[in-house]
Amino acid sequence: MSDFTLQKRLAAKVLGVGVSRVRIKATKDEELEEVESAITLDDIKKLIKQGIIVAVPIKKNSRGRWRRLKSKSKSERRGYGSRKGNKKARSEPKEAWVNRIRKMRRYLKYLRDKKVIDAKTYRRYYALAKGGAFNSLSTLRAHLEKEASTARR
Repeated sequence: MSDFTLQKRLAAKVLGVGVSRVRIKATKDEELEEVESAITLDDIKKLIKQGIIVAVPIKKNSRGRWRRLKSKSKSERRGYGSRKGNKKARSEPKEAWVNRIRKMRRYLKYLRDKKVIDAKTYRRYYALAKGGAFNSLSTLRAHLEKEASTARR
């Protein structure tokens, strides 16, 4: 039995595909002999018409993973059952920091504008907040209240 290298090469040329995509679907001995004797392009074209030689369809990449990613970017599939890791692990630490520092700075500006604290105190607490001295707005408030109570004495 032959390996049909010539026939496959010719069929690839006729079908416009690579040699690896050409399949010979000959089941009977006489069909195999017919393929073996086919040495011209016309013979190969005839066999393609008969369905003895076929081109395998292209295998494409699955879009399933991409679709799932797309749905996640649209905030779908983000329920409690899909989550792995705690809130801090799932969120961007820098975003949390930016939101926290903005809140503290807003509060300090509010106090300065309402004349609750003077400009010097504002500057000091602004720098402390930037340096990460306060974990949240509540710790900043507690610190300010503590300082105010010590100043009254």
